Amino acid sequence: GSAAFGRGHGPILRDELGCRGHERQLWECPAAPEHDCSHKEDAGVVCSEHQEWRLSGGRDGCAGRVEVFFRGTWSTVCNSTWYETEATVLCRTLGCGDALQRPSFGHTLPGKMVYLCGSLQPSLAQCRWTFNKSAPCYQSWAAGVVCNGTGS
Repeated sequence: GSAAFGRGHGPILRDELGCRGHERQLWECPAAPEHDCSHKEDAGVVCSEHQEWRLSGGRDGCAGRVEVFFRGTWSTVCNSTWYETEATVLCRTLGCGDALQRPSFGHTLPGKMVYLCGSLQPSLAQCRWTFNKSAPCYQSWAAGVVCNGTGS
């Protein structure tokens, strides 16, 4: 609430939503027939399954240890299934081109994520993934990547 992600622009389409939880779309929720608000009240949301990624410890934002922000904490990614496809998906997601190398690092963050992409997906979130299950990470290292692009 309170435009936590910044004020929007354009027409305000819904006000005083009264969703009950069974609706499949926001448009199905009861709402006020007219709005009496401004963009300073724009609503936002962070979904529980939202993921974002960064590369740390490298020369720039396009090289380093793979870290994922998920469920409120930064975690490392296990290299047990970290192949060329997964590395390339991440490099492209970060705007860093394609993967050149996949170095390994030690796990130093509390959580561990595993990704397995059958093909070049638009994001690692569209691949199969598992969070904090010990078996896929047993005796693994933290995944890293060096992409062929450069970033900040």
